[in-house]
Amino acid sequence: MTLDDSIYVLDANVFIQAKRKYYAFDLAPGFWDSLVDLAEHGRIESIDRVKKELYNGRDELTEWANNYFSDAFISTNDEEVIQAFRLIMAWVNQGEFLDAAISEFAAGADGWLVAYAMTKGRIVVTQEVLNPNIKRRVPIPNVCQGFNMSYVTTFEMLRALGVRWIS
Repeated sequence: MTLDDSIYVLDANVFIQAKRKYYAFDLAPGFWDSLVDLAEHGRIESIDRVKKELYNGRDELTEWANNYFSDAFISTNDEEVIQAFRLIMAWVNQGEFLDAAISEFAAGADGWLVAYAMTKGRIVVTQEVLNPNIKRRVPIPNVCQGFNMSYVTTFEMLRALGVRWIS
């Protein structure tokens, strides 16, 4: 198997769903160690606005992000990223999304995540699913598809990077 040489940028739900569902800290510490190792080797990262969302939880995930993953949250305060975000918001506003969905998207990290990935040539990692008919929210995969960008799930990223845990 050839290992992927792409760099991945992670959505908040990658961390949150892993903690809540299938990679709890006490059951699967290898997952969290892998994320730290992948970040240290420049294979994965996230953005400052995702960090802010994670810090709102004030829990074990917040502590882990602060202590072990903090350097992997990259600033979106970059003119290219800001311009890409404006382009993404124009696209969202031209769609058939409800006003509340547009407002929520504009206020959150998702648009910034896609803008960062767009300008830096990253692959977006999200647990969200493409839904071309949805109007009540703006899924990341819909935006990625609208801009012909790559996106994958956590599991697809782990497989592409050749991550394995052996006990």
